[in-house]
Amino acid sequence: MTYCVAMALDQGLVFASDSRTNAGVDHISTYRKMRIWRRDGERVLVLMSAGNLAITQAVVAVLDQHIRSENPHRSMLVVDSLYDCASLVGQAVREIHQRDAKPLKENGVDFNVSLILGGQIKGEAPRLFMVYAAGNFIEATPETPYFQIGETKYGKPIIDRVINTRTDLTQAAKCALLSLDSTIRSNVTVGLPIDLLIYERDSFAVDNHHVIHDHDPYFEDIRTRWGQGLNNLFQVIPDPPWAINKRGG
Repeated sequence: MTYCVAMALDQGLVFASDSRTNAGVDHISTYRKMRIWRRDGERVLVLMSAGNLAITQAVVAVLDQHIRSENPHRSMLVVDSLYDCASLVGQAVREIHQRDAKPLKENGVDFNVSLILGGQIKGEAPRLFMVYAAGNFIEATPETPYFQIGETKYGKPIIDRVINTRTDLTQAAKCALLSLDSTIRSNVTVGLPIDLLIYERDSFAVDNHHVIHDHDPYFEDIRTRWGQGLNNLFQVIPDPPWAINKRGG
């Protein structure tokens, strides 16, 4: 399991993903879920993945192969728009499905993959898409400015309460990290390191990419403050009027 979140804001885009793919008492595997392609001054593309690791790696391999070929109709670094890039990701998913879905099913394995693609190509605004296992996709909107994939339920409440398109990039990055922390605390299959990328609108560069490992001072600080703050708030919230009064013995 994994957890990835991306936010489409007026100032740009925020991406965050964990790196744990398997967890158990004596076995933890770490693979980064974030892939970045760029041409400085012209485009930045970020792809995050969840689901079967072999499938997601195969999809990325297909995309990389087309980029190396520089085919103007198949390369993410050549096509004209983010919509076209999302279409290429969907085509890659369908290509791998056609190749692997049947043998996977014969071995009792579902074709499980979901991806988030975001970035900016010169001439259009930053955009964010979610691609499903069938290769179809949707785009983020001002009403729904973020996407999550993987283990989404634990980190969703804070995003719903905090994020809108006017949220600045720094606050959004902080929210993304706290969303990941909530998920890490509740699900052992999600864990550090965290990839965090903050993309500023019209920069066409990757200048603010961080990998957060165990004992990172900032992450440790905000997760401690967040936990203490929630506990303190809980203590001052009034008791319900039907609470049972404690009586002395």
